[in-house]
Order: sequence, then structure tokens, then C-alpha cells
Amino acid sequence: MEINRRNFLFGSAAMLAASRFSFATQSEFDCDIFIGGGGTGGVAAALAALYRGMRVVMTEPTDWVGGQFTAQAVPPDEHPYIESFGCTKRYRFFRNSVREYYRKNFPLTAEAAARPQLNPGNGGIYNLTAEFRVYHAVFENMLLPFLSNSQLTLLLRHTPESASMDGDTVRAITVKDSVTGQNRTITARYFLDATELGDLLPLTNTEFVTGTESHAEYGELHAPAEGNPSGSQGFTYCFAMDCLAGEDHTIDKPEDYAFWKSYVPKLKPEFKYPQLGWTIPAPTTLKPWTQYLAPNPDPAHDTWGNLWFYRRIADPHNCVPGVYRSGITLVNWFQNDYHGGDLLTSSVEDRLKHLHNAKQLSLSLLYWMQTDAPRFDGGIGYKGLRLRPDVTDTEDGLAKHPYIREARRIKAEFTVTEKHVGTEMRMKETGKSKDEVRAVLFPDTVGVGAYKMDLHPTAGGANTIDASALPYQIPLGALLPIRVQNLLPAAKNIGTTHMTNACYRMHVTEWNIGEAAGAVAAQAIRTGKSTRQMRNDSSLLSDLQANLRKDGFELEWPASAKAIDW
Repeated sequence: MEINRRNFLFGSAAMLAASRFSFATQSEFDCDIFIGGGGTGGVAAALAALYRGMRVVMTEPTDWVGGQFTAQAVPPDEHPYIESFGCTKRYRFFRNSVREYYRKNFPLTAEAAARPQLNPGNGGIYNLTAEFRVYHAVFENMLLPFLSNSQLTLLLRHTPESASMDGDTVRAITVKDSVTGQNRTITARYFLDATELGDLLPLTNTEFVTGTESHAEYGELHAPAEGNPSGSQGFTYCFAMDCLAGEDHTIDKPEDYAFWKSYVPKLKPEFKYPQLGWTIPAPTTLKPWTQYLAPNPDPAHDTWGNLWFYRRIADPHNCVPGVYRSGITLVNWFQNDYHGGDLLTSSVEDRLKHLHNAKQLSLSLLYWMQTDAPRFDGGIGYKGLRLRPDVTDTEDGLAKHPYIREARRIKAEFTVTEKHVGTEMRMKETGKSKDEVRAVLFPDTVGVGAYKMDLHPTAGGANTIDASALPYQIPLGALLPIRVQNLLPAAKNIGTTHMTNACYRMHVTEWNIGEAAGAVAAQAIRTGKSTRQMRNDSSLLSDLQANLRKDGFELEWPASAKAIDW
């Protein structure tokens, strides 16, 4: 028995078709809030604004909204408190809806269906690994009422091209339809940048930074002696695969396979092992750590050493026999992290080259696993590994969009640094133990998040950094550019450093950042007060925070929340 995946295709195809039919000839739009980027933060921002009565235009470069959850094919990294605390009400509704989608549409076992914390993939990364079409279907259902009443205009496969400015105020953004080449201009009262790379910032001349700050700039414990604007974290083209024993699904040999098979990353501290191999730098010590791959494991192999278990998105044991021929896992590993160049500071020509190379790396990793990789049982190669383009909804089987870990970051009224949220630095500052210490409390909090400072190797050659961080707040000051008046970041582009971006970048925090940006912009429009006035006037700030709490935002952590090491 196979799930009919054509049913899953209907939602995204219908949304795209409706978008094209409705706006085929329209070249100008006017709205309250424009959102560039329909990723995790963009969807959250749109929902916050829409539920506050705003008219919204949102663009998205792919044909799937959802970003990390969908087009980038990354199961959510979440903190250990997520089932009870540490997110907004709408994010919790989203998570619950994913589980309910499985209960209504998948032939689950009675035991799985009855499990309150159903984890469809039973992946090791956290509690809600699932198929990307399901995440997308839930996002689509959350947006559908506002598409139906025309309060939301969704322009899929559109990217920002230029901006019209009036001093420090953004007047309009022009976007390009990547299919037809047509330009469309959107005027709005507020503009939210939820793009994956912070693309609205250079277009609007909003001041921003990229890459790595030096230790001298903020005194951060883990910052290098010299900064590097081109030293952003690597990015990844993720892919899904299953494994059919006894069958041969070997792909054609990638054109750059010989290069990647012998490639040894040039990292500091030095790493002497080939990138296509099971040995990686252990996150906290950087000592060699050898992993393995055991497809469709028995429970004994559901361990961190087994990469199949790590980001598994479909576990056949959750369904009645015959639904899946194999489990499905998502490949987003050290082995296919691309750090051969920086997307933020490269020329257009070099950026295209890096994107091509990153795809070749991911395909080479798959081919290596199929043909040359040592098996955990002593053999060579897993020919039954099968690329799943139906799961990613792409022709090449890779994600629609690369997984971006680091964007341009605004120069903000307030910048979050390691001194505010790093466990080790806070312990030294306060003299408290690891169990007692808390992150700095921000009086202008607009949300919360929690994740360790998890830095993957950078385009500048820095090796992994994996450092403990404390459950933190999201300060409104980090959402306010130092000069531009009506633009807000709504994703990974807030006022953080290279170090703190690494803990503010994950799914649940990006959602809260986006939802906060949408709510703040809506309140600014509704009250006629600027975002700076709301931050600096205690009465206006109190009103904003009361509005957020009423809408299901959590603005501070309970004292019981401890440091996040994983």
C-alpha cells in the first residue's frame, strides 16, 4: 500500500495556479505591509499582520511557502522545552496541526495515533520530524482564509529587484516574476525583509553587516582575533532518500565527483579527513568522531551515531504495514555543508558557481554512499539508497532552495552578543553556576527562543564552534535598523552577531522573529506611532507587549529553564 502523493501535490499547484491566474497582468499593488520572502519568518509575519486586519503582499522565490520547513527541506531544530513552553500560540497551533494532519490523512497504527507527542519521522533531531509536503499543506491551510478574501496577495516565484526610497523611508519595492520576467511594484506602509539572505537590505540602503566580527568588536569569548565579512556559515542543498534493499538506484556519476571524493576541507583548527567520509569533527571538541549509516534500522541503531536516524522524516513503524517500502531520511550533514564560498559577498557570477558546486557536493555525497562508502556491516556502498524527488518536489531531487544559515544582519539599535546569551560568558559575568545563570533580560522583549551557539564551518575556513547558550529573549531593539524607518527584519537578519545568529537562526526563533515583526508593523500602522516610539516610550512599549501576550506570545522564560547544550 502506497500513499498517493499526487494528493499532496494539489495544494501547492493550486496555490501557484491561483496566484498566476489572479495577477497575470497586474503590475502594481498597494498594501499595508509588504513581506519579501515566504519562508518560516515570512509566513509567521504574514499571519500576525493578517489577523490584525492588515492587507499584505508577500513574495516567495520558490513555489512553496515555509522556508526551512519546506523548500529548504530541514526538519525543525527545537529546544527541549518546546512541548510545554518557549514559542508563540500560532507556532504551537502549527505544530499541533502537523500531528493532526497525520492522524487524519495517514493510516497510522492505533498506538501512533494515540500518542500526544506523535513524531511522524521519529527522527533524533527533535520531536516533530515530518514530510515537507505535510508542513507545506499546513502552512497553506493557515494562509488560505486570507487568500480567499483577498487580504493576502501571494506572489510565488518572485524576487526583489529594486527599491524606491524617500530619504530614510521605503516607498516601494519592485519584484520580478522569475517565470515570465514581468516586474511588479508594491507600495506599502511597512516593508518586512524575510528573505533568506536579507536581500531587501542592500536594495533599501539599510545598513548591515555580514560574516564574522572580531573579538575586539564586542569582546565575545568565541569570536576570532580578526573579523571576516566573507566568513558566513556554509549552506547546504539538502535531499531526501530512502533505501530499498536488493535494488539498485545508483544515480549517474556527478560531473564533479572525482573532486569531491578526494576533497579535504581547509579548516582552522585543522581537519585532516575527506569531506566525503563518516569521520567528522566532534561538535564540542573537534576531535575525530566516526559516524555510520544503517538504513531502516532496528531500534538498537536509533542512536546519534547512525545518520539515518538523525533526521529521519518518515518512520514506517508509525503506520500500518505496507504503507512505506522504506523509511525516509533527510540528508543535512557535515558531509554536504558547502563552505567553498560566501553567498553574501560574492558577485552574481560567483554566487551561481557556488550554488552549482553545492549541488554537486550533495549529489556526490549520495553517489559516494551508493558506491564507495564503507557499510556498517562490512560491505561497500548502499546501492538501494534512492533519491526522492517526489518528497522535495523537484526534478533533481535536491531541495528547492539551499538551506541558508546566515543572512545579512541589520545594524540595529541594539545588537545581541555572546555576552547577553552565552552560558560561559554569563557565568563569568555573574559568578553563578550553570544551573543558576540566566541570559540578560531585555525590557523590550517581543518573544523568546532557545538554542545553542551552533556554528558550522564558514566560507572563511573557520571550523565548527559548538557552545552552550541560555534560553533568551528577542529584544525589539534588534528588529530596528539604526536609520531606515519603515523596514523591519523578519527572519535571520536581525541585530545579532555571527556568534549569536547561530542560536537565533533556528525554526522556532525565526518564526517568533517574523511574527513579532508582523505584529509590531501592524501596531505601528494602527496607532500611528513609529517603531522607535514604541520601544522608547514605556507606555507604548507596555501596550505593545500586552497586545503580544494577548495574542499568545511568551515574552520571558521561567526560572526553571536551563542552559541549552544540544
